[in-house]
Amino acid sequence: MKIEAKYCPNCGSNNIKWVNPVMWSLWICYDCGYEGPIIIDDKKLADEIRKNYLKAKNQKEEG
Repeated sequence: MKIEAKYCPNCGSNNIKWVNPVMWSLWICYDCGYEGPIIIDDKKLADEIRKNYLKAKNQKEEG
Protein backbone atom coordinates (compact mmCIF):
# COMPACT_ATOMS: atom_id res chain seq x y z
CA MET A 1 0.00 0.00 0.00
CA LYS A 2 1.44 3.35 -1.06
CA ILE A 3 1.02 6.21 1.40
CA GLU A 4 0.83 9.57 -0.31
CA ALA A 5 2.25 12.64 1.38
CA LYS A 6 -0.04 15.62 1.84
CA TYR A 7 1.05 19.24 1.61
CA CYS A 8 -0.38 22.60 2.61
CA PRO A 9 -1.69 24.65 -0.33
CA ASN A 10 -0.65 27.87 1.41
CA CYS A 11 2.97 27.18 2.39
CA GLY A 12 3.85 23.78 0.87
CA SER A 13 4.68 22.20 4.24
CA ASN A 14 3.99 18.54 4.93
CA ASN A 15 3.28 19.42 8.57
CA ILE A 16 -0.45 19.22 7.81
CA LYS A 17 -2.94 17.02 9.62
CA TRP A 18 -6.50 15.86 9.11
CA VAL A 19 -7.88 17.01 12.44
CA ASN A 20 -11.40 15.71 12.74
CA PRO A 21 -12.80 12.57 11.11
CA VAL A 22 -16.34 13.90 11.59
CA MET A 23 -15.46 16.97 9.53
CA TRP A 24 -13.61 15.03 6.83
CA SER A 25 -12.72 18.13 4.88
CA LEU A 26 -10.85 20.05 7.60
CA TRP A 27 -7.06 20.10 7.44
CA ILE A 28 -4.73 22.23 9.58
CA CYS A 29 -1.15 23.24 8.78
CA TYR A 30 1.01 23.55 11.86
CA ASP A 31 3.57 25.71 10.04
CA CYS A 32 1.46 28.56 8.66
CA GLY A 33 -1.90 28.08 10.39
CA TYR A 34 -3.88 27.24 7.24
CA GLU A 35 -7.26 25.63 7.95
CA GLY A 36 -9.39 24.36 5.11
CA PRO A 37 -10.57 21.56 2.88
CA ILE A 38 -7.87 21.75 0.20
CA ILE A 39 -4.59 19.85 0.33
CA ILE A 40 -1.93 19.07 -2.24
CA ASP A 41 -0.45 15.67 -2.96
CA ASP A 42 1.97 16.75 -5.71
CA LYS A 43 5.47 17.12 -4.20
CA LYS A 44 6.80 19.15 -7.13
CA LEU A 45 3.98 21.68 -6.79
CA ALA A 46 4.37 21.74 -3.00
CA ASP A 47 8.11 22.43 -3.34
CA GLU A 48 7.36 25.41 -5.62
CA ILE A 49 4.72 26.74 -3.22
CA ARG A 50 7.13 26.31 -0.30
CA LYS A 51 9.90 28.18 -2.11
CA ASN A 52 7.59 31.10 -2.93
CA TYR A 53 6.09 31.13 0.57
CA LEU A 54 9.49 31.30 2.28
CA LYS A 55 10.68 34.00 -0.13
CA ALA A 56 7.60 36.14 0.56
CA LYS A 57 7.91 35.53 4.31
CA ASN A 58 11.56 36.61 4.31
CA GLN A 59 10.76 39.76 2.31
CA LYS A 60 7.95 40.62 4.72
CA GLU A 61 10.25 40.19 7.74
CA GLU A 62 12.97 42.37 6.18
CA GLY A 63 10.77 45.29 5.70
